[in-house]
Order: sequence, then structure tokens, then C-alpha cells
Amino acid sequence: MITETSAIGGAPVPDWTPPPAPTGEVLQGRYAVLAPLTAEDHAALLYRSYAGQDHVWDYLPYGPFSSASQYHRWVRDHAGQADPFFYAIRNLETGDWEGVASYLRVSPDAGSIEVGHINYSPALQRTPAATEAMYLMMKWAFEAGYRRYEWKCNALNAGSRRAAQRLGFSYEGVFRQAAVVKGCNRDTAWFAAIDAEWPALKEAFEAWLSPSNFDTSGQQNERLGDLTSLVRVASDPTL
Repeated sequence: MITETSAIGGAPVPDWTPPPAPTGEVLQGRYAVLAPLTAEDHAALLYRSYAGQDHVWDYLPYGPFSSASQYHRWVRDHAGQADPFFYAIRNLETGDWEGVASYLRVSPDAGSIEVGHINYSPALQRTPAATEAMYLMMKWAFEAGYRRYEWKCNALNAGSRRAAQRLGFSYEGVFRQAAVVKGCNRDTAWFAAIDAEWPALKEAFEAWLSPSNFDTSGQQNERLGDLTSLVRVASDPTL
């Protein structure tokens, strides 16, 4: 006998309620704090952290910026939007605003949300604050009720692909000729984590972020990628 559920072909999602769009609350951690990006509070300080580091804009559809005022205008024009919704990231070890990231392609009806527009200054890269910022954004999304948390990047961006796997995103393939960015073709690599994986990913993040995971010189004892590899259902074959 064919039931209504089997005819549809998907597992039921009982009592499904679409989650809220990002609310703009401050995301507070031990190593990082994320606040909604504003030109007045963050643009000049962020520009200072990016100055002379034009390579950080290589895989973004905008930048580099030739002056602080040019970057200020860009932030003014893009901050405060619902989608993408930008956060500024403060590294609590240095006290400086050193990066941005956003939620985008927010689809509450589908329970899907993406993290992107990630731009870490060299000072933020490879720090506990950098990892915790991604943990805090993922944590908010799943605790708000999202079912799927996406990471997409230029398929040529090996660093971003490695970061996605380290953070516990599973590889889902490449969309060929997905866009034209800065006059060049972009193939897009897709990664995602889903809500069923979140409890184990949360445990992995919290174990890695624990002060006991770092020695007196700040070196990690356990690698996050080793912890999250137990959760990922598919690995990037290029890495």
C-alpha cells in the first residue's frame, strides 16, 4: 500500500515551524564577539586591519578598496540589510575589530541559511577567535531552528575549502560556471551541515575551544579537523 508520505518520497518533518530571520543579537564568546556591522562603529577599524593586504579580497565580488572612505561607503551601503546580514568580528585577545562574516540566502521556509562574505584580516586568521566566530554563527542558526547551514566558495579557493571541512561541513559537489565574478568564471564548491549533525559538531567545537586544549604557548593539543571528521558524511576529494 502506498502511503501519502512514501508517494511524496521524503521523510516527514513533524511540527515544522520556519525559524526566524537573523535578529542582529550580539554573539558573545570567550575569544570573539560579533556585533551587527555598521559603518560608524567598524569601517575605519576594519579598513586598518585590511590595509596593505589586498589578497584578502581575491575571492570576494568586491574590493580591494583604495581608501578608508571608499570602504566606509561600501559598509554604509551594505550594512543593516536583512540578506546578507553582516557581522563585524572583534578578536578579544587583541581588542581589535579584525574581520566580517554574514548570513545570506536566508530561507526560513526551507530552514536553510548560509554563512558567507567571510573576510578575515591576517591578524584574525588562524586564531581561536576566528574559529569561535564561525562556531557562534553556526550555533545561533541551529538553535534558532534552521535545518541546513551552508558554506559555498569559489572552487579555486583551496583555503576556503579546507576551512569548510575543518569546521565540519560536508562536501556536496561543484556547480560549474555558477557565476561571473570580477570578469572571471566561478565554479562554486558546496558544503553544508545539517541539524542532525549539530550536537556532535557542537561538542567538537567546545572541546577544541576549551582553554585546556591549548598549551602555555597557545598551541592546540587536538586539531578541530580531527574532531569534526567523525561527523562529516562526505569529504572534499580535492584536499
